[in-house]
Amino acid sequence: MKIEMYEIPISEVVAGYLDSADNGVVAYHGRLDVRPPFQREFIYKDNQRDEVIRTIRKGFPLNVMYWSVSGKNDEGEDTYELMDGQQRTISIGQYVAGDFSIDHRGFGNLTTDEQQQILDYKLNIYICDGTEKEKLDWFKIINIVGEELTPQELRNAIYTGSWLADAKKKFSKPSGVGIKIGEPYVKGEPKRQDFLETALSWIADKENITIEDYMADNQHEANAEELLNYFRTVIKWIETVFPTPKGKKPRKEMKGLKWGILYNKYADKFKVSLEDKVDALMADDEVGKKSGIYEYLLSGDEKYLSLREFRDNEKRTAYEKQKGICAICGEPFDFDQMQGDHIKPWSLGGKTVLENCQMLCQKCNLEKKAKYSKPKK
Repeated sequence: MKIEMYEIPISEVVAGYLDSADNGVVAYHGRLDVRPPFQREFIYKDNQRDEVIRTIRKGFPLNVMYWSVSGKNDEGEDTYELMDGQQRTISIGQYVAGDFSIDHRGFGNLTTDEQQQILDYKLNIYICDGTEKEKLDWFKIINIVGEELTPQELRNAIYTGSWLADAKKKFSKPSGVGIKIGEPYVKGEPKRQDFLETALSWIADKENITIEDYMADNQHEANAEELLNYFRTVIKWIETVFPTPKGKKPRKEMKGLKWGILYNKYADKFKVSLEDKVDALMADDEVGKKSGIYEYLLSGDEKYLSLREFRDNEKRTAYEKQKGICAICGEPFDFDQMQGDHIKPWSLGGKTVLENCQMLCQKCNLEKKAKYSKPKK
């Protein structure tokens, strides 16, 4: 792979700068694709963006940037993709275009000399020319020293193509349909590819493959409609089995659960509303983990609820009252070999109070839990 260093003034880099929702970001007389398919969205906070401009105005050096040769235009000139430095390049382009100001001074409010100082500032840019694999390998290496890429951003660097471009429109843009319908149930930052990664993890689980396998299988598909349709189906199932009462928003406890995994496992078994059971469990002060209610109702496993446990003094009182004898098998055990148990199980309405506490050996306690650990009908 051929790699050469160039000093290119800002005036040249921002020439023809255009930021379009449909066509991405271009610069350098239209020859530089600032946001190619493998790149992340603009994630700089205001203070990071501002510091880029302050560094330039002070004449201090910015870190080097990396471009790669992508082809030639109609005039036979080389065209480029920006491999590293997108956040800085967009910050510069937006400032010169007048999209924001610093200390109440935008680019248009600067003196002619101040503007020229910015435009004459030279950016250090490495330009590489090689195979796609060489460029993508290099992209991963140079990003190790920058702001760390998320796992999905790294996957995006590898599985570029028409499918990914469409998937990002649906799951990485604030206006994307996947974001709109999934926002109440999915945690994360769309621009850092969290929504896309979530949707992919769900459908990969359904097909019993990895995210990487799914992206590789679909890399050259025209669009990501299959992924979106599956995602819609999952959301529809959530809204059917755990519907939100009219006039209210989905409960905060629903956000961030592995809904697609639950759908893949339980969709055939649960097709009607369980909302009345959710209401009852939300009001039960024995339930320590409210977000676990949903998986408990689907699986019947009480471990998801983090039910209240007996305090040590309550267990010691019950142990002494039983004289160290397991209440079920009648065998003697040391205190640390026994566990506090609800005489009347929680699933039958038992409370975590001393009067309902008995001490069981581990074997008897596990057997009793297996017998009663089922959701109330």
